[in-house]
Amino acid sequence: QVMLIESGGGLVQAGDSLRLSCAASGSLFTMAWFRQGPGKEREFVASIYESGGTRYADSLQGQGRFTISRDNAKNTVYLQMSNLKPEDTAVYYCAASSMVVHTSSGQYDYWGQGTQVTVSS
Repeated sequence: QVMLIESGGGLVQAGDSLRLSCAASGSLFTMAWFRQGPGKEREFVASIYESGGTRYADSLQGQGRFTISRDNAKNTVYLQMSNLKPEDTAVYYCAASSMVVHTSSGQYDYWGQGTQVTVSS
């Protein structure tokens, strides 16, 4: 059983930056971040494959505010968030799969406990 441990959430002001980390207890091919805002469904944010290939949510494409990366030697994935907005407020979840998967939460086998990100205006 693979465990995912997230860290790095917190309370920030609009325009600030924050970096989330997720350490996995084993090697996984696809690692991703999802988020769930107040009263909203969980949504895909970004994913990264073992090769380094990335995928971002359509809503974030072109903005350049979020960057996903990973350190395979540490089995850790990161989400660098900049120019944060109040609408980014959510619980951010790390997810992973041993297979090539994409944006659907149902495709991921392993989940972290979530870390709260709150952006004040």
